[in-house]
Amino acid sequence: MTHSEQQAILAITLLAAFCDGDKDSRERDAIKGIAASLGGQGVDLPRLYQDVLLKRYTQADAVAALQDEGARQLAYEMAVCVVDADGRQTAAETAFLAGLKTALGLDVAAASIESEANAWFGYDAPAVTAAPPVAVPPAPAAQQTALLTLPLEAERALDAAVLRFAIVCGALELLPQSWATMAIVPLQLKLVHSVGKAYGVELDQGHIREFLAAAGVGLTSQYVEQFGRKLLGGFLGKYAGKTAGMIGGAATGIAFSFATTYALGQLAKRYYAGGRKMETAVLSDTFNQLLGPAKQLQSQYLPQIQQQARTLDYGTVMQLVKTGA
Repeated sequence: MTHSEQQAILAITLLAAFCDGDKDSRERDAIKGIAASLGGQGVDLPRLYQDVLLKRYTQADAVAALQDEGARQLAYEMAVCVVDADGRQTAAETAFLAGLKTALGLDVAAASIESEANAWFGYDAPAVTAAPPVAVPPAPAAQQTALLTLPLEAERALDAAVLRFAIVCGALELLPQSWATMAIVPLQLKLVHSVGKAYGVELDQGHIREFLAAAGVGLTSQYVEQFGRKLLGGFLGKYAGKTAGMIGGAATGIAFSFATTYALGQLAKRYYAGGRKMETAVLSDTFNQLLGPAKQLQSQYLPQIQQQARTLDYGTVMQLVKTGA
């Protein structure tokens, strides 16, 4: 993929992220930070971020740079994922996708992409499977009162499920195909659902996404980062073919997805055990505190992550999205 094609696809991803004008300041700051962190990898992302926001680089410019059919399909797929990340499509987002589809000339291919995205973002309650226990950092003293407790066996099964979800999400970063990236956020939603269910709380997607937003886990910015990192690193193999040496080059992605998922599961445990009474600021601070230990834990489980990646294909991952990790 050429430099101009990479730039065009990333520009379309940014356009999709901001097309409804509804992203709060935290999400915008997160995407800006992502642009800065991914800069210097062949595309000047910080500058592109500014050019897109100031309309110096438009959708028309991006479309004109995408002459290859596969690159056009990839751009549309990334836009669909970014738009769908928060679980709904506003009128502005629907109009954006319709215009992009026409501009890219993808009426037939777009239908397949939209159908696939709908499958990933479908929602069924996951199962929680038993496995050895995982050590969890102790909750702050102020949060240790009035907690709901689970039987020891259920507690161990829940800890094992959190670890299992984290390992799978880390493993997905090792796969070159774009559908692997698409599956990470739905699996994180399943994880929060399974934790809530363990504490007797039945949640719909709206409540789960509100919980993630309160914790500062931006779903849109996650997709911008995951796709941007894989695109610039040459890992999106659905259209470009598989890339050798993925494990070394995807190390950042593994750490990001494993740690985010693991910390999210532990945060959900504290939140639902405490009767869902944690304030937004405390949720966000606690999540950030959990990320450090989760990142250290990732290196311990790297062999399991690599082994898991060898067992994952489209059908297996789709089944995980439907039934839970």
